[in-house]
Amino acid sequence: MDYRVALVTGAAAGIGAACARRLAQDGMAVGVLDLDVERCADTVKAITEAGGKAMALGADVSNRAQVFAEVEKLRDAFGPVTVLVNNAGVTDFTPFEEIQDDRWDFVFAVNTRGPMLCAQAVLPDMKAAHWGRIVNISSSSAQTGAINMITYSASKGAVVTMTRSMAQEFGPLGITVNNIPPGSVMGTIMSEANRDRFQIPTEVLLQTVPVRRLGETADIAHACSWLCSEGAGYVTGQTIGVNGGRVVS
Repeated sequence: MDYRVALVTGAAAGIGAACARRLAQDGMAVGVLDLDVERCADTVKAITEAGGKAMALGADVSNRAQVFAEVEKLRDAFGPVTVLVNNAGVTDFTPFEEIQDDRWDFVFAVNTRGPMLCAQAVLPDMKAAHWGRIVNISSSSAQTGAINMITYSASKGAVVTMTRSMAQEFGPLGITVNNIPPGSVMGTIMSEANRDRFQIPTEVLLQTVPVRRLGETADIAHACSWLCSEGAGYVTGQTIGVNGGRVVS
C-alpha cells in the first residue's frame, strides 16, 4: 500500500469536509464520517472526482459500537488507519443558570467522549505502524471562554487538555497529537449560528481579528495537512491557533 488512510469526523461539510479534501490531495485515502452517512456524499464525490480515494461512513461519534464498526469498514476498504482528524462537534448557547444535566452530558458526549472513542478505535493501527497523526479540532472559545457558551467552551477546553495528555502517552509509540482551535470561520454551521445569535456586524467582528478577515475552511485544512505530514513529526501536544491572531497567547 503506497498511501496512508485517514479518518475525518464531521466531514460532511465545513471544516471537516475541507480537511478531508485536503488530506485526499495529500495522497491519503479518506473515511468521510458524519452522523448522517448520506450527507457525506458531496465530500466523497469531490474527492473521487479529483482522483482520490474516499468512502462515506455514518456514526454518532459518542457511540462506541458505531464508531468501532465504521472504523472497521474503513480499515477493510483501504487498510490500517494512521491519521485521525477529530472534527465532529455540537455547540450550545444555554445561559449558565439554565444548563440542565442532559444538555451538559450530550455536549460533552459528542465533543469530548467522541474524540476519545475515535482515537481508541484507530490506536491499534497506529501502534502497529509505530506512526500516527491525531489532530483534534477544538475552539478558540476553549482559550478565551464565551458568554452563554459555558457547556461548549468547557467541552472544548477538555479537548485541549486531552490533547496534551494523549501526546505524552502516545509519543513513545510514534504518534503525535495536536489540536487546532479555529476562530471565526466562514461557511461552518457553528460560526453561522454564532453570528445569527449574537447579531455581530461583520465589520465589528473584523476589528477583533488582526489580519482583518474572517477565516476560511481551507485555512484550517492547510494547518491540519501540515500536522498530519512527515514534516510535523517533532510537533506534539501543541495548540496551533488558526484564528487570524484573535488569540495571541
